Amino acid sequence: MDFLMYMLPWFGFSLVVSGMMVFVSERKHLLAVLFSLEYIVLGIFMLLSFYLMMMVDLYFCLLFLAVAVCEGALGLSILVSLVRSHGSDYFMNFSVLQC
Repeated sequence: MDFLMYMLPWFGFSLVVSGMMVFVSERKHLLAVLFSLEYIVLGIFMLLSFYLMMMVDLYFCLLFLAVAVCEGALGLSILVSLVRSHGSDYFMNFSVLQC
């Protein structure tokens, strides 16, 4: 039990760092960027739940999880609409000047 309590923050921090590394690196697909954002949100959720579990109740974690689910659903809906309009999820196919 003690080992899990010490390793949970490090695992959450490693999820946030790996998600940021993928997000910052040059990716060609929008889906990879959305996955990296979800890794960041999952890591922040793990860190937040660990620290709030020690200090107060977990109601704020439920609110954060609800916002994270809405963010994921919004990202997937944007991905679906871009694939339908442009044919793929490559970043090079998206143009701001195209009407």
